[in-house]
Amino acid sequence: MQKVFLVLLLLCCAAEKIQAQDVLNDYIRKAKENSPLLFDNKQQAQANELEAERLRAQYTKAQIGVTGGYMFAPIISKDQGTARLDPNAYVADKYVGYDLAASNGGLYQGLINYSQPLFNNGRYEAYAGQARVRQKINENTIQLTEHDIEKFVTDQYLLCLLDKNQMQFADSMLSIIKEQMDIVEKLVEGSILKQSDLRLLTIEYHTNRGLYATYKATYKRDLMDLNVLCGLDDTSFVLLPDLHLDLKPEQAPAQSSYLLKYKLDSLTLISTQQVFETKYKPQVNVYSNAGLNAVYAPTIPNRFGMSAGLNLTWNFYDGNQKSIMQEKTELQLEAVAFYRDNFLKQNNVRKQKILTELNSYDNRKTIAENQLKEYSALLEAYKKQIMQGQMSILIYITTLKNMTVAKRDYYILETNRQLLVNTYNYWNW
Repeated sequence: MQKVFLVLLLLCCAAEKIQAQDVLNDYIRKAKENSPLLFDNKQQAQANELEAERLRAQYTKAQIGVTGGYMFAPIISKDQGTARLDPNAYVADKYVGYDLAASNGGLYQGLINYSQPLFNNGRYEAYAGQARVRQKINENTIQLTEHDIEKFVTDQYLLCLLDKNQMQFADSMLSIIKEQMDIVEKLVEGSILKQSDLRLLTIEYHTNRGLYATYKATYKRDLMDLNVLCGLDDTSFVLLPDLHLDLKPEQAPAQSSYLLKYKLDSLTLISTQQVFETKYKPQVNVYSNAGLNAVYAPTIPNRFGMSAGLNLTWNFYDGNQKSIMQEKTELQLEAVAFYRDNFLKQNNVRKQKILTELNSYDNRKTIAENQLKEYSALLEAYKKQIMQGQMSILIYITTLKNMTVAKRDYYILETNRQLLVNTYNYWNW
């Protein structure tokens, strides 16, 4: 029968733990859904995908367009001894106006243009690679932001639990004092205790009512802060279930998700170098156009035609910029590697420090629990002595106050321990 009872007790504790974790996960889920930063980064991730498609079109697809132009460049001709306006001169010796060699007397143009880059996949891959790295950086930013949200929401949840536990303990103290007041009142009526003893209890009762009101207000405030953090338009008063966090299994340093940032920083530098080096690759375009291209209005009907050709651009020398850029990139990659190694060292020390602090908190928690058991036993003994009129109520109140302080310190100790567990899990990722 005792084994069945223990099994049922364990099942109840497990169910309560799962319920609390579900409530916390629900807050975290809502915080992620309502985070403007996450929304912006997810939109940016989609924008990066579209940018990769745009680059493919720019560097590998044909470009087709229309160009048109009209230029009116009249002259004042003096070839025949008189000055006259010639709106579209073909030839002239003596005239005032733009040089015919520069203006051709005008321009009448309407062309359909076609241009196709050749052998440009390497250039496209360099720019697309850079876009893909930006997309991975954006995805990593989303993961880091979600990880931060999990920590911040859990921290705020734990602060709410501290307020709730203190509020509920103050309420339990009110019940204990009220029960004792009823007993003392009867003892006063029987002249076993003094009226001053009842007044001392009454004062202590009102003091605890004030504490209860303070803790309740603090709980409401922190609960609203939790809702604000999660982006919830909710002002209802709810009691959050207690939460007991466990340490996650230690993550191998080389498998830490934080290291992805440094890997992406290196890839960014490499992709930037690759894009820079595309300027040294030959660029060949084939082009053609067809349409009207004339400079003399009377001949426009005979100036419809077409043209085609190749463009080649190839940089051979620019003052050794390529080698300088390569050296610069190598230095920056070494700096990223140094930051990565430094993070691993610091994070290992940071986690060990937290584990040491947790061990200290566990020892202090055990001491505090034993102290509270002693206070409870002492108060029970005092109740019996008071009922027999063998002890002053002042000693009972003093012990009650000391227990209240010890219980408050215990709740703070437990909350700080839980916050440390959450911090360890945050860095052990």
